[in-house]
Formats: sequence, C-alpha cells, structure tokens
Amino acid sequence: QVQLVESGGGLVQPGGSLRLSCAASGSIFSINAMGWYRQAPGKQRELVAAITSGGSTNYADSVKGRFTISRDNAKNTVYLQMNSLKPEDTAVYYCNADVMGVSMVPNDYWGQGTQVTVSS
Repeated sequence: QVQLVESGGGLVQPGGSLRLSCAASGSIFSINAMGWYRQAPGKQRELVAAITSGGSTNYADSVKGRFTISRDNAKNTVYLQMNSLKPEDTAVYYCNADVMGVSMVPNDYWGQGTQVTVSS
C-alpha cells in the first residue's frame, strides 16, 4: 500500500504565498508523474500542475507564472510553490501520484487534501 501525506495549506491574504508538500511512502518501486489538483466548492476537480520523474512540467493556464511545481525523487516528495495568490485559488488541494509498486503493478494514488484559503 502507498500513502500520500500533504502539508502546507492554510489561510493567506491575496498576494501572499504558500508552499504545499506531499510525501509518498509505502511499497514503492518507482513514481512516474506526480501532480496537484484542486477542487473549489461546487466545482469539478481540476489539474493545477504536474511533473514527470524526469522533471517535465505542465500547468493550468490560470496558475502559469505564479505557481511552481518541483519534486525530490530521493524523498518521493512533490512541492507546489504558490505565489501571488488570488481569492479564486481558494480550494482543497489534492496530491496525486502514478506509482509502480514493488509488486510491479501500477496504481494511481491521492492524498487526503489540504485546504488553501485566500482571503483578506
């Protein structure tokens, strides 16, 4: 089994910054893509940013230039640096990982979610 544990959410004023972290642990052989999604009340979950094991990144248009995704493969951890936060960034942020387990069976895993609230 694999667990994803997120941290770093909270309340921040517009224009502020937050850094989210997500650490994967358990029966991991390798991790391919890792990413962050978010879901605001009444809206569908959407991709925020993703990163491959080789470091290639992909961002939602709404966060380009403000958010940066990175990962530490040695620690099985992915980060999301969020700058210039806007009220519309308010959502529950979820970590996602495409994991190859030690049994050589691939699976998709999700974290429990962390709340990010941008408000004055």
